Amino acid sequence: MELEITKVYAVFLHTFIWSLLGSFTATVGTETDIACLKSVKASLEDPFGYLKSSWDFSNNTEGFICSFTGVDCWHPNENKVLNLRFSDMGLRGRFPLGIENCTSLTGLDLSGNEIEGPIPFDIPKRLPFVTSLDLSSNSFSGEIPSSIANCSHLNILKLDHNRLTGHIPQEIGGLSRIKVFSVSDNLLSGPVPNFANTTVLTQDYANNNGLCGGPLRRCPVNRRKFNLRFDYSFKGGFAIGYTVSLISAIVVYASYCVPWVYMGKKNGMITIPELVMLMLRRKNKNPELEQLASLSTMEFLLEKEISTSQHFVTRMSSIDLCNATGNFSKHNIIGVGQIGTMYKASLPNGWSLAVKKLYISEQSEEQFISELKTLGRLRHDNLIPLLGFCKEAKTRLLVYKYVSNGSLFDWLHSWEGKKKVLKWPLRMKIAAGIAKGLAWLHHCCSFRVAHLNISKKCILLDKDLEPKLSNFGMSTFINPNEVNSSSGFFMDVDFWEECFLKEDVFNFGIVLLELITGKMGTVLSSSYGSLDEWLSDLCSSSSSLYDCIDKHLIGQGHDHEIFQCLKIARNCVLRFPEQRPTMLDVYMTISSNN
Repeated sequence: MELEITKVYAVFLHTFIWSLLGSFTATVGTETDIACLKSVKASLEDPFGYLKSSWDFSNNTEGFICSFTGVDCWHPNENKVLNLRFSDMGLRGRFPLGIENCTSLTGLDLSGNEIEGPIPFDIPKRLPFVTSLDLSSNSFSGEIPSSIANCSHLNILKLDHNRLTGHIPQEIGGLSRIKVFSVSDNLLSGPVPNFANTTVLTQDYANNNGLCGGPLRRCPVNRRKFNLRFDYSFKGGFAIGYTVSLISAIVVYASYCVPWVYMGKKNGMITIPELVMLMLRRKNKNPELEQLASLSTMEFLLEKEISTSQHFVTRMSSIDLCNATGNFSKHNIIGVGQIGTMYKASLPNGWSLAVKKLYISEQSEEQFISELKTLGRLRHDNLIPLLGFCKEAKTRLLVYKYVSNGSLFDWLHSWEGKKKVLKWPLRMKIAAGIAKGLAWLHHCCSFRVAHLNISKKCILLDKDLEPKLSNFGMSTFINPNEVNSSSGFFMDVDFWEECFLKEDVFNFGIVLLELITGKMGTVLSSSYGSLDEWLSDLCSSSSSLYDCIDKHLIGQGHDHEIFQCLKIARNCVLRFPEQRPTMLDVYMTISSNN
């Protein structure tokens, strides 16, 4: 009898404990889901109030989050998120990292918004059970992380209509459950993955000029990629001969086999010279070239550049910079980019500096050298001054003058409630300053510099709203007096200018359009297709002017000036580079309209 009572008691105790554990687990799960949504709401700008109007966390009833806009729950009476659907809500910001607290999330749709920055490299940790991931039609940049292939439950992966670069990770082809995959309208290159269990069509890769394999054109047998930056310090006869031979081969191939190429970024055709240079400038290298460009070679180039740069900028101590940034405290972060994080540094005398701490990678090493080569030697009112640098072990730091008014992006696309309105005279002042800085780089300094990364995020505004060009990590330059010297290396300077300087002109045209319309460049491209054709139609008649310009500019008495600037922008984004004006012409035209 006692034995039977003991058994009953044991069963009861076992049941009670597991019930208690089960309720504890559910409670923790729902609490983390609520914390997840709070984090998502806090990290995204919501200019149209979709989340603000319905995401009320004051309600404590079970399942209250299930009525939130964009939220699907596993069960209507349980605070456990199944899907988040934020399509076409106009949301801004970066990928919401707090989403990892939605521990049972299986679907995430962020499509049709204005979210930017990189896709998190640890996305499998953030979304371990995701089956559908739609990040299309945003402004995501950087490379597709190879770790995304560890999201083993994925059925749908849509990354199209962004600004993603580099290769598509081959590991993605190993996703056994994938049914839909799209990366069209990006800046991707290299071979596409081989999918074992699904068929990916040509249109899913469209408008990525560098992709090959699969349903696309056959990949070349020898897929050598060069990042030719015209560094003439390396003048070995074999390297020069090999490069010249390669250029000749590409020109012949392009002349007979590729009479025209459509470029998604510029919505039009590029010339053979531009095609050649784009092929030479691809960043992705195969293992053979990575071995040739060994660490010792990179170290040699870095030390050589540092030796030269110390005549222009100060070499600083990492300890001093660490102290000035509060040990690189997250509270001092003022910007996060693809190659590093920017911190505000405060000196004992009350001065402020901006310190960029670069991530450890070959790309960041190249950009460290590039910034020293350009900003380290150049001084102009419309360039951000590089004041110092630090190279110690694996630490790479660049020190700039602190600019108090943030970037042009902050002013044009800040969220409602903190709207920073730029009046037309200030917009013209900024446009003229950018054009002046670029014209000086292209035509007036001792060597000609192509920035190659002009955007509203690299245009900083000082206390007087004077623009400063920054982020020269992708820049390239040429010294016309040395190119055709006795070294034996010959380069047509006009050829170089058409390929590189006219790219800066195009990007300036996009920034000018954003100043006029207040819209993102990617939105303009997707809304109006061929920008130069749309602008030509618009400039032929001013009747539809009010339909496209920023609402803050309407009725302010500047219609004529705005119309003239639209014509300048049209000329800058013409599809053929040789038809575009020089930056000196652009600056002179803008100045005459002021």
